[in-house]
Amino acid sequence: MSKKKGLSVDEKRSKLLEIFYEKKEFFTYDFQELEKIAPKEKGIVVQSVKDVLMSLVHDNIVDTDKIGTSVFFWAFPSKERNAKRKKLDDLKCRLAEENTTLKSIREKIISAKVGREDTEKRMKILQNRQIMLADEEKLTLELQKYKESDPETLERKKKEIKIAKEAANQWTDNIFSIKTWCRNKYNVEESVLDKDFRIPSDLDY
Repeated sequence: MSKKKGLSVDEKRSKLLEIFYEKKEFFTYDFQELEKIAPKEKGIVVQSVKDVLMSLVHDNIVDTDKIGTSVFFWAFPSKERNAKRKKLDDLKCRLAEENTTLKSIREKIISAKVGREDTEKRMKILQNRQIMLADEEKLTLELQKYKESDPETLERKKKEIKIAKEAANQWTDNIFSIKTWCRNKYNVEESVLDKDFRIPSDLDY
């Protein structure tokens, strides 16, 4: 019989938050009650409860305060939503900044002043684009959890995600424009450009 696969760190964080949201109670620093609930209801091994809780506190998703001689912890869905909203806003700003950088590189190519430094910058932008698109997709999936409880927030996030996607698509437009210009100007096949500049062959919108 195969050994049952344990929960990942993200799964433990999510399930521990569910306890706070469902119970709506405070948990003392000794974790006695939480250590009983987490393994029984959420399948989180007791040895990892403290580390998971501390990671949520560190990310400002779970709040904590000392009252008398006891330390209490609590969390609300709105706090997590706000954290994800800030992360998505930061991602959108990074997309805009990288788009500006890509535009600058395109202008340098048109001016026939492309050097090794420009090539490295372009490759870095392509890599960052893939990372940020992956982050965007992950945030989009996480925000779906709040569809029932907070429809207005979800609708606003959908609009923000659309803006981020449009910015990412503009990157793709710029890359295709650069390839077309190089092909027409220097009679170079797109496949050669893809290989030389390590542009993914499946790059698309």
